[in-house]
Amino acid sequence: MQIVSVNVGKPRVVPFLGKEVSTGIFKSPVDGAVMVRMLNLDGDEQADLRVHGGREKAVYAYPYQHYMGWQQDFPQHDFPIGVFGENLTIDGLDETTINIGDRFQAGECELQVTQPRFPCFKLGIRFGDPKMIKHFLQRNQPGVYFSVVKEGSVKKGDLLTLLKKSDSQLTITDIVRLYAFDKDDQTGIKAAANDPYLPQDWQEYFAKKLA
Repeated sequence: MQIVSVNVGKPRVVPFLGKEVSTGIFKSPVDGAVMVRMLNLDGDEQADLRVHGGREKAVYAYPYQHYMGWQQDFPQHDFPIGVFGENLTIDGLDETTINIGDRFQAGECELQVTQPRFPCFKLGIRFGDPKMIKHFLQRNQPGVYFSVVKEGSVKKGDLLTLLKKSDSQLTITDIVRLYAFDKDDQTGIKAAANDPYLPQDWQEYFAKKLA
């Protein structure tokens, strides 16, 4: 897997339904090496820290190969690199085979898989189309959130290399499936509720579903 682009951006204020909202979803590719910190990348910020950012959402990566399918299915929209708000655009990243808790080397930094991305209304703002939120969920191509195990620099062209496979039985797409589609899969929900690699809020969510 190879990093095609490193993308960062500061929050900006944009109009939305007659109001103004702040969003950090607008990110652009940068040249050269960028430091990856415990909470984000240098030059990057999140607008609403209640639902974005933090240690368990420090780095967001999106598969480069998904872009072609999006462009084919939605030719009315433009899909510049970074349009999904990802920090790393990675060729070969596969949410169907990456498990919660897997650890990777990316440039000089070390990352651990924590969870999929679930879009909020700001993805609709980015595309100027609120229906893109529904399409994003239905495609189950959510990208991957990472926590930062070891800080270090990353740049375009660096490889993403698996360091250690976790013993979690759940992939990134499994979490989306259990949340949005297979809500009666008690075996899967139980596995999620007891998965130590999932963030605590997700474990608690699935535990309530069991109850």
